[in-house]
Amino acid sequence: MKLPYGWSRATPVFDDQNLVSCAGLVPVMALAERAGLSELVDERVAIRTTTVRSAAANPAGKLTSIIAGMAAGADCIDDLDVIRSGGMRRLFGGVYAPATLGQFLREFTHGHCMQLASVARAHLVNLVQASGLLPGIETQAFIDIDSLLRPVYGHAKQGASFGHTKIAGRQVLRRGLSPLATTISTSQGAPVVAGIRLRAGRAGSGKGAASMVAEAIATTRAAGAAGEILMRGDSAYGNHAVVAACVKAGARFSVVLTKNPAVTAAIASIPDDAWTPVHYPGAVTDPDTGELISDAEVAETEFTAFTSTKHPVTARLVVRRVRDRAHDQAGDQELFPVWRHHPFFTNNTEPTAQADITHRRHAIIETVFADLIDGPLAHLPSGRFAANSAWAICAAITHNLLRAAGTLTSPRHAAARGATLRRQIVTVPARIAHPQRRTVLHLPEHWPWAEQWNTLWHNVFRPATGPPHVA
Repeated sequence: MKLPYGWSRATPVFDDQNLVSCAGLVPVMALAERAGLSELVDERVAIRTTTVRSAAANPAGKLTSIIAGMAAGADCIDDLDVIRSGGMRRLFGGVYAPATLGQFLREFTHGHCMQLASVARAHLVNLVQASGLLPGIETQAFIDIDSLLRPVYGHAKQGASFGHTKIAGRQVLRRGLSPLATTISTSQGAPVVAGIRLRAGRAGSGKGAASMVAEAIATTRAAGAAGEILMRGDSAYGNHAVVAACVKAGARFSVVLTKNPAVTAAIASIPDDAWTPVHYPGAVTDPDTGELISDAEVAETEFTAFTSTKHPVTARLVVRRVRDRAHDQAGDQELFPVWRHHPFFTNNTEPTAQADITHRRHAIIETVFADLIDGPLAHLPSGRFAANSAWAICAAITHNLLRAAGTLTSPRHAAARGATLRRQIVTVPARIAHPQRRTVLHLPEHWPWAEQWNTLWHNVFRPATGPPHVA
């Protein structure tokens, strides 16, 4: 591809009111309304006392504007101006300026964030019913919980403090804010965000986890999970409060236990002949011997945890052990094998090896974090803690909305990254025309994903709604 020399004499002019850069927002936001987003906000979010009188007016219109901007790629308040360019006002009503939206977010308090969180949970349930999101949820569902640390800079960020995070495999202290998130996934469906809660950077990873797990289980049930629900978490969530929340809600648990003398003694009690190799998906076998190149082995024993509490829990302690190669000096033959043990506590009924594989799939929550960091959570844009909390909840709603839109687009887009959905489906340029009093969107010829885009359009708009004609 080469640009002709004559373009050096061309004159660019930003003056066309019939062009839009994000035509994909039409079916995406139509799907949001089909799932009742505006109605839920009107019913549940009420800001009655404000610093600026007009700041709390029309919360539904302002929150949907924020979500639309995030779906189009905005990762800060100024970027929300993308929804005001060209003919966007001709496609949507109630388009607000970034300054108005920022002022609106600054009116939020903790109570308002709780109201918005209930909107996010209800909207997710409606999206599952409207789009077929989370296929197979009626049979089995997985809930994962984890936290991350988002770095912030400057001295004006409320709640910012130093917390531990991993960078390149090393534990470091970093100043930031720490969202705690729960996700729902199925064996056939990509994960969606069940809930997200912003905390100070120094907050412990497990702070507030029990209530988050209880809310996530209730949301999963409301979304249609009639069968088994398995909650997975790392060592920060292997405590009595989280496990008790699962047991009370009728869900199974699979959590890592921090090593202590009791856990160490239980691991030592496992006989040598009880260990069996585990075949992870994608594992490599030796072509000569047919044996697994990985030396991971698993075994289990019965274990009673939380004996210092009033309600101890007895379940399976599944242990994965891996050969510690650091003890093999300079390639010399080791005198005896040294193992690293990784225990987790579960009442999952699967066989030992399969239970270990299922537990390790907890890492799927990292794909959600990667999507959020590559999108709306690239920044926490406000100096107000509650405003940033509301921003994080809007990011979760946006993630679920794009995931539902991808489900209605194609099997490939159902599991695509948020950046892929924005590039191929949302940020499609179009020109608005009105021949014979019909609204027509003229999209680019030979758009590589035109067929999938049309599939989303026709799945969202029913014939009875009379959608604009797509040229």
